[in-house]
Amino acid sequence: MKLKKRFFELFFFCSLVTSAQTPELNKYNVVWTKQSANSSESMPCGGGDIGLNVWTEKDEILFYLSRSGAFDENNVFPKFGRVRLRITPNLFQKATFKQELKLNEGYVEISSVKNKKKVLVKIWVDVFKPVVHVETESDEKLKVEAWYENWRDKDLTWTQPGQTKASLAFRDAPFQAVVRKDSVAFDGQNVLWYHRNRDESVFDFTVKQQKLDSVKSQLWNPLKNLTFGGWMGGSNFKTAGISQGKYVDTEFTAFKIESKQAAHKQELQIVLHIATAETIAQWKAGLEQIVQSSKSTQVADFEATKKWWNAFWRRSYIAINNHQKDSSSVAWQVGRNYNLFRYQLGCNAYGTYPTKFNGGMFTFDPSFTDKNAPFTPDHRDWGGGTHTAQNQRLVYFPMFRSGDFDMLPSQLNFYLRALKNAETRTKVYWGHNGASFTEQLEQFGLPLATSYGWKRPQNFPTGIEYNYWLEYLWDTQMEFCLMMLDLEKYNDQDISNYLPFVESCVTFFYEHYQWEATSRSRSAFADDGKLILYPSSGTETYKMAYNSSSTIAGLYSITKRLTELSDKYLSPEKRKHYEKVLKSIPDIPLKEKNGHLTIAPAEAWGRINNQEMPQLYPVYPWGMFGIGKPKLDVAINTWKYGADRAIQKNHISWHQDAIFCARLGLTEEATEITIKKLRDAPRRYPTFWGPGHDWVPDHNWGGSGMIGLQEMLLQTPDDKLYLFPAWPKNWDVQFKLHAPANTTVEGELRDGKVLSLKVTPESRAKDVILMIK
Repeated sequence: MKLKKRFFELFFFCSLVTSAQTPELNKYNVVWTKQSANSSESMPCGGGDIGLNVWTEKDEILFYLSRSGAFDENNVFPKFGRVRLRITPNLFQKATFKQELKLNEGYVEISSVKNKKKVLVKIWVDVFKPVVHVETESDEKLKVEAWYENWRDKDLTWTQPGQTKASLAFRDAPFQAVVRKDSVAFDGQNVLWYHRNRDESVFDFTVKQQKLDSVKSQLWNPLKNLTFGGWMGGSNFKTAGISQGKYVDTEFTAFKIESKQAAHKQELQIVLHIATAETIAQWKAGLEQIVQSSKSTQVADFEATKKWWNAFWRRSYIAINNHQKDSSSVAWQVGRNYNLFRYQLGCNAYGTYPTKFNGGMFTFDPSFTDKNAPFTPDHRDWGGGTHTAQNQRLVYFPMFRSGDFDMLPSQLNFYLRALKNAETRTKVYWGHNGASFTEQLEQFGLPLATSYGWKRPQNFPTGIEYNYWLEYLWDTQMEFCLMMLDLEKYNDQDISNYLPFVESCVTFFYEHYQWEATSRSRSAFADDGKLILYPSSGTETYKMAYNSSSTIAGLYSITKRLTELSDKYLSPEKRKHYEKVLKSIPDIPLKEKNGHLTIAPAEAWGRINNQEMPQLYPVYPWGMFGIGKPKLDVAINTWKYGADRAIQKNHISWHQDAIFCARLGLTEEATEITIKKLRDAPRRYPTFWGPGHDWVPDHNWGGSGMIGLQEMLLQTPDDKLYLFPAWPKNWDVQFKLHAPANTTVEGELRDGKVLSLKVTPESRAKDVILMIK
């Protein structure tokens, strides 16, 4: 009755109030007044699909260059190199120094004042072209020296323990990886460099290892002819020699250009180019086209880039206690860091490949993350081209609530490109249809070689990974189906191009588990006509499972969503087929634990291998239990009593505890865990979390933190709009979030009272249920 009363009050209230003011974003700008000690104290900067780590060290400005989609023949995701800048005369030495990330405009500004003379360096990345700009302006005429530094100046064989973590396919392999050198040279008065993949790559030995040579010609190979590199120059620059050096653990060769003459203003451009090119000449022609197109449009390009970032921040935000800026307040930090991390995601808005969970584009020298990893800046644990689905999903799910729908294709198209490869391997191994995407796979859709197993027993089933954690684990492909379907649900987007993937995933489970059953029995189904999901896996944790709840929840939810699609997408025959599939899916298993009814991880399992809680996946991401759903008490019991190991509850990296608690309305627990998730990282830049289970900066740490905070504010079961379902009383908030049916909800809560609220379209105001406690 209280909720109902508040609903009618709110309905009247919504028709009267206007939207909250957009929070002052400059309060969240990161400002440093001292130079950095090393690359681990760097600041992210980016746009489009380029990321820079920018820092000032010993009066020099340095930044790493990274662009989404660059993979060498070993499937490492390398940097494009490092740029070092020195200004003469030196106005940074013994000066008033400032380095600032300007969020609203999306760039980094470095300035200093010495003897009343000011120098200002602006570093920005074009959102719409793969171009990095460095603009220097000063009160007196200055000269700029710029070095392009490259450490891939000779072939390198991996011989040290731990190096294979940068490309896990080589771990336990009967051969060593060789990192091939780049080509770097002066090109007139500029620097030109590139890496062109050799003919043989990870793709070739993966196909051979997994006995797919007979269909190799049918498989997509994204590493073949892949060429990437760049160009650095400027109208007032000339070449100035080659030198050698060492930074942290890595020796490098530096190609220097410098100002032809001192000037008040200097402009330097770095163009990064990636292409699958038949020849080097073809790749160079593409690079030159970008160079020429950006030379005369710099002013307009900067305005377009600023406009894009302005719009990015207007479409969604969460600001906590922003009227009382106190950087020591954990609540304020949670709000600030939510937005800082969203900036990191925005830097790869239009990448061909998704933002990697293990560092994105902002990794730095690895020994600052792990002292036992004295490797090159290209290193990151958990690989470059390798895709770990359980981690990746958490990077992209928060984009629905933040309305960043234009950023989702980077992730979703990853699966579309590899769909045929995954379907082909299914047909080769088992003779049936459907896509079998494993939990850990290479970007071409085949299992990671190490996960498939270099030392497989002869009698081990082909197609199954010989791996403690990953055997029989295909569930996570369903979560990317959910993202594809939610594009239509949230944004009314035509998903015709994604539907073949969704259908193929459902087909795999439906046909494969009949195949598994009839390999052992005369019947493909149980007595009740349900599928026998065995052997299955409850994430990486509950192995050799019978009817895993995470598998059931995913398969049921996606199949049900298919049956609910309009006739635009489904023929009557297909609809009838998926209704039949839906009826064959087992019920979620329940069990008594400590005298309480809980969701079981599965009906039975052989061993517990990891530390996830798949028994709560029916809560998130599948939304079958939770606020506004039946059996909420069973789901709460599962959180309180359902864990089989203490380590299944945690806040680091990919752990979803805050999300679970928010979905269950457990405000105190959700708040406590969210603070642990989103408070300042123990590094100079506040959202360079990790390594946790993964690497630094840990992007699935940030993504899961974003989701938890969003769920504390807004939940949408059955398309209702539950506001503040797990929001703490002492957190004031301004917010704008997105919901299904092209809906936005924005408002302000202060001292437990709603000061403003706007629901767009207005017709959705009737769906609001206010849950202030």
